[in-house]
Amino acid sequence: MTKVILNMSVRFVVLILIQVLIFNHINFMGYINPYIYILFIILFPANNNRTLFVFLGFLLGLCVDIFSDSGGVHAAACVTIAYIRPVFLKFSFGTVYDYQSIKFNQIDFGSKLTYFSALIFIHHFIMFSLEIFNISKILLILQKTLFSGIFTILLCLIITILFSQKRK
Repeated sequence: MTKVILNMSVRFVVLILIQVLIFNHINFMGYINPYIYILFIILFPANNNRTLFVFLGFLLGLCVDIFSDSGGVHAAACVTIAYIRPVFLKFSFGTVYDYQSIKFNQIDFGSKLTYFSALIFIHHFIMFSLEIFNISKILLILQKTLFSGIFTILLCLIITILFSQKRK
């Protein structure tokens, strides 16, 4: 149990540092910004206390907001995906989630892609909607959500594949 807590703590800090020191400075064509810090929420163990998990999602988003000076948009998006994550776990993994036996290293690629894509696109849509906060700019919101979402999905899948290979 302490190994899991230590692993999650290290993942939390490392993802925030990588996000604020490296990925916040990447901006391709004005629309593509990778947000890999949400890997913490995506890969968090499924069988833990939900209240603690939503609080950790808030803390994660708040830390990125503090370093990015973004006024709470990351915190709001993180709390939302942390709260709705069980629905997408059940949708993506079905009975594996019902028995609380999800191991992301052993899940097939299609289910993992569905799960990652759903949470990442919802996170990005909420974040960009709050950041722009103008309904007349809906095309810009959708464009940023789509392009940043695709790039974030690719990076998150590559990171999980690279780090899961080392453990096998």
